[in-house]
Amino acid sequence: MMNNVTDSIIYVGANDHDIDLFEGQYKVPEGMAYNSYIIKDEKNVVIDTIDKRKTEEWLANVEEALGGEALDYLVVQHMEPDHSASIKALKEKYPDVTIVGNKKTFNMISQFFPGMTVENKMIVQDGDVLALGNHQLNFIFAPMVHWPEVMMTYESKEQILFSADGFGKFGALDSADDDWACEARRYYIGIVGKYGAQVQNVLKKAADLDIKIICPLHGPVLDKDLEYYIGLYDIWSSYRPETSGVCICYTSVYGNTKSAVELLEQELKAAGEETVVVNDLARCDMAEAVEDAFRYDRMILATTTYNSDIFPFMKEFIEHLKERNYQNRTVGLIENGTWAPMAIKIMKKAFEGSKDINMAENNVTILSAINDKSRKQIKELAAEMISKKKSLDNAEEIFDDENEKIKPEKKKGFVCTICGYIYEGDTLPENFVCPLCGQGPEVFEPVDIE
Repeated sequence: MMNNVTDSIIYVGANDHDIDLFEGQYKVPEGMAYNSYIIKDEKNVVIDTIDKRKTEEWLANVEEALGGEALDYLVVQHMEPDHSASIKALKEKYPDVTIVGNKKTFNMISQFFPGMTVENKMIVQDGDVLALGNHQLNFIFAPMVHWPEVMMTYESKEQILFSADGFGKFGALDSADDDWACEARRYYIGIVGKYGAQVQNVLKKAADLDIKIICPLHGPVLDKDLEYYIGLYDIWSSYRPETSGVCICYTSVYGNTKSAVELLEQELKAAGEETVVVNDLARCDMAEAVEDAFRYDRMILATTTYNSDIFPFMKEFIEHLKERNYQNRTVGLIENGTWAPMAIKIMKKAFEGSKDINMAENNVTILSAINDKSRKQIKELAAEMISKKKSLDNAEEIFDDENEKIKPEKKKGFVCTICGYIYEGDTLPENFVCPLCGQGPEVFEPVDIE
């Protein structure tokens, strides 16, 4: 597949409609796009390779785009195999190509391609520049978005940001899905969501750039309404709710907990709640349920006590939320048990380490089936969740338990300039070792944390 991004920048990626699971876990019914770009100038450059599933098609696209000209550089922004697997094939076809990356890039190349030697390489630092003729590449390190070696590339002449996995989405480019946000949100939260602080760091760097086009490694080239896309990334990476609404996620063994959820949904809508989204965790796409939890400002979890714990699908779901730093939400709880209901206690404990989770006061306990007492509790929970509705007109605002508007306080911390890890605290211990990259305190810089 070839398309001109501009007169001198050509898309040479490929669509994959044969893949069923991306990264071995995310359902992609609309396939995937593996993006790669060529910049033609006095020096010709390829920006990233693609997955081995489409190597031959991609190489043909590269050859056609070059039109018999030499290939001077390959810029490797990200070493995940869906972007790097074709490096060896490109090097074999163009043996004189210079591979451009950072120190961590080349460490990973040696791991993914044992025995392959890279004779021509250029190791770049954050902020380095590569002149191609009329075009100039500026390298922007983006560690832990979402691997430690990741960097982005800004082409200053045409004001294009090659954003690596940033601003990517599920789906092939020829898919029928035209709702960018839906699959971009699921992609971001599932794959990058853990690294919100690191994404915020990159957004701050990008704020100083005049960007007209964003070229991601998955999904369409973005050349209009960039404020919309960047705004969503700011919301997602700061863990703020995107949409006012209630997300209900439940498990039910014999249908009684499901009946409670259905009654709760009715009560919420009767009380004026416009948006209620319900997910049966045993049957839905778990990644979509996680997406909903992060999208809306309130969530209700309903499950049974099971083997002195909670039902497995609910346990898995909560772990997905915690892994991705779920925070800044109001959470209500419903439990069901016949002789020793424990689910509320267990779910509360699971969220103890989470940041800014406001637990509802009016939780629901069902003893086997709904009765008058639990029916009253459901009505009270619905009323409380309505009262906790957030105003999202100003995404910077959050609400405390009394619904008073407050600004988030800035905390002091230190960021690792190598991998992007953030240490929270006023002072960094003299003997501190970064848990991600193993570097010492000398590579850390002060940073404000919101």
